Amino acid sequence: MYSTLGLTVTDRISLRRSLALDIALVAGASLVLAGLAQIRIYLPFTPVPVSAQTLGVLLIAAVLGSRRGVAAVITYILEGIVGLPFFAGGNAGLGVLTGVTGGYLIGFVVAAAVVGYMAERGLDRKWWSALTAFLTGTVIIYAFGATGLAAIVGWQNAFTAGVLPFLLGDAFKIILAAILLPSAWALIRRWER
Repeated sequence: MYSTLGLTVTDRISLRRSLALDIALVAGASLVLAGLAQIRIYLPFTPVPVSAQTLGVLLIAAVLGSRRGVAAVITYILEGIVGLPFFAGGNAGLGVLTGVTGGYLIGFVVAAAVVGYMAERGLDRKWWSALTAFLTGTVIIYAFGATGLAAIVGWQNAFTAGVLPFLLGDAFKIILAAILLPSAWALIRRWER
């Protein structure tokens, strides 16, 4: 048996990497993000939609790793910029990047890099270390999102409208992701026996 450190779930399932597989994984993950962007809840006191995207970013990064995870998020953003209705609420266009959600989208890229890197180092194997990785990714998304929002609505409003309304839902997403990834690794270990 050899070490799986440095491998993601995807790498472990399919040890034969190819450019075609990488492209398919990145494209598929970008479509998953687009779908999760449409699962949203409207809250009247925030201009930022509550969606399932952050869960998608965390899981995609952990499953695909940093390079493919970042590529998937960037592909998703580019698809939205060129006019596909992939952003939350079916929105599209470059204006989304300069609007209230632009900082969050940039934060998705950075979070995918960090969470993917942490997963490649084995932090997605146990629930407590996965929790740390996913919490880190979420804090990164908040930092970029609130900073971008603050440029439009000011710092006080950015925190109350761009962070506070999301804490409970994101706590649930972090816990869910921290259960799913170690469970996937447990299934892989069982399958290999």
